[in-house]
Amino acid sequence: MLKKDLRSKYSKLRSSLTPDLLTRHSIAIANSVLQLPIWSYHYFHIFLPIEKKTEIDTEGIISILLGLDKNVVVPKIISPTELEHFLLTDNTKFTKNALNIPEPVDGISIDPIKLDVVFIPLLAFDELGNRTGYGKGYYDRFLNKCKDDVIKIGLSFFEAESTIDDIEVTDIPLDYCVTPSKIYSFTTS
Repeated sequence: MLKKDLRSKYSKLRSSLTPDLLTRHSIAIANSVLQLPIWSYHYFHIFLPIEKKTEIDTEGIISILLGLDKNVVVPKIISPTELEHFLLTDNTKFTKNALNIPEPVDGISIDPIKLDVVFIPLLAFDELGNRTGYGKGYYDRFLNKCKDDVIKIGLSFFEAESTIDDIEVTDIPLDYCVTPSKIYSFTTS
């Protein structure tokens, strides 16, 4: 299936989720994240959800990370093509940007090269670990600035498609994707 068709299909599917189901699925995903082999790492990047797009509530994952004394890093859009990344602290203040995404107002900037694990928002993914988001390319450009072995984890309410037909050379595949009922591993080791 083509990315544009997947965007349409999964945007509709997500918008049909009830608040109760969204909460239950988000909790199931957070609990499954505990099974991943990532807990020896220190710097974790995670997105904050766009509520009107019915994105996964990442609060549970953030609570787990903070409870385990991990460094949690959150993004801020600073241009039409670029993100900046800030350490989440007790003093971090948030505001919603023009796209209605919660972002840190300011704080301690973290270079992407320091990140060990990145949780990635997506609309759909396939059985090979390819993914599609909203089509702006923020995460592909951001992931290119991370170290080569950064662990890339997609979070999805839905299971994998068999293939995404129009993958580009600039698309960076996932290492894992976590759904409410399954963990997909795309790593070869």
